[in-house]
Amino acid sequence: MSLINWEQFELIELRTGTIIRAEEFPGAKKPAYQLWIDFGEYGIKKSSAQITAFYTINELIGKQIIGVINFPPKKIADFVSECLVTGIVTSDGKCVLLQPERKVADGLKVC
Repeated sequence: MSLINWEQFELIELRTGTIIRAEEFPGAKKPAYQLWIDFGEYGIKKSSAQITAFYTINELIGKQIIGVINFPPKKIADFVSECLVTGIVTSDGKCVLLQPERKVADGLKVC
């Protein structure tokens, strides 16, 4: 594990967002969804997320998440991912979303 200092951590824009749209992503190499996430004043950003093991499209709509919004866009198949949805990888390789413990405004910075 590499150690970082506080200044490096502060460069990471971990922000709260709400999933407003979710679709299947048939072009992905591994099972994934295409997500549109509202980050408040930072706008709506798209993400490809490999979270199909624990979540259905219907239950994702309206779910608040934590995302990294200052990565450069990344093309995945025919989709451009603009942010990274964060999660915890289980021992069997499935992803559980990181979420605020209670409802908060979209776009707030993780501290």
